[in-house]
Amino acid sequence: MDWIANAFDAAQLWLYESFVQPLVFGLGFGNLLEDAFDATRWLLLGVVQIAVIVLGIRLLERRWPVEPVSDHAAVRTDVFYTLIHRLGLVRLALFFSVEPLWDTIAGQLRLAGMPTWQLDGLWPGVTDIAWVSLLLYLVVFDFVGYWLHRWQHQWHWWWALHSLHHSQRQMTMWSDNRNHLLDDVLMGTAFALLARFIGVEPGQFVAITVITQLHESLQHANVRLSFGRVGDRLLVSPLFHRRHHSIGIGHESEGRGTLGGHNFGVLLPLWDQLFRTADFERRFDATGVRDQLPEEGGRDYGEGFWHQQWLGLKRLATSYRKVT
Repeated sequence: MDWIANAFDAAQLWLYESFVQPLVFGLGFGNLLEDAFDATRWLLLGVVQIAVIVLGIRLLERRWPVEPVSDHAAVRTDVFYTLIHRLGLVRLALFFSVEPLWDTIAGQLRLAGMPTWQLDGLWPGVTDIAWVSLLLYLVVFDFVGYWLHRWQHQWHWWWALHSLHHSQRQMTMWSDNRNHLLDDVLMGTAFALLARFIGVEPGQFVAITVITQLHESLQHANVRLSFGRVGDRLLVSPLFHRRHHSIGIGHESEGRGTLGGHNFGVLLPLWDQLFRTADFERRFDATGVRDQLPEEGGRDYGEGFWHQQWLGLKRLATSYRKVT
């Protein structure tokens, strides 16, 4: 493992010194060199993730596809979403827009005497072991992720944004990042605050993000794959998550058209089992949102990136008017 870490560090340093640092200086942001070095890490990790998706998960899609892909334009749009997310462009936007606000708030709280809390310090000698603390943080992030995801399906204004993610009728390994940018800002802010609150180190936060994102790419893949009747109850599989995207199952509860759904877990199905939202039926159904169907009104969720973003804002405005 040491040689892998050393090789990655060397590649990050080379990329930073050869391209990123001169670019930052050229743009007049010399005061952001340390942040630019961190951004280089995210960029390099994004390249590694995309390589894993293309060279690994793609093989599974070719070997055991759920369905033939016919809407290649929609998949190309999802590829664009994946590139801007995994290569750090969305994170860069959050850095310039949201991070300064939270830095100011955190500074004021420290001045007010609010203590910091390290979750991995709960059990000295055990939770301060690197892999133990990483697992602990993964479980905490997954628990919070379950509830945030569930709220995306329960609050009409949030569903107006999140429904874009569910509108893909041709799920593939690229579909995970098909999100409204405002939805990404909300989720990214929530997890950034959580990391600050429980004392996640930057390196651990990076590891949590990469592990979660790669597994989510596998979950969304067009692959007829489960982990078995026992394994599906231990780790979210493509079968388990496809049930979450199935029309009338993943985003409806207690009757037709009622917001809710099943299988909200990000990594662990445990939370769905505990809170009775699990659906372990072993079927690969059609995916999408019910109101997309011609017999249900044929709602348009957009065909390209900017069109999809614009329609999401319109849905959000409509949901707000209904509430008020």
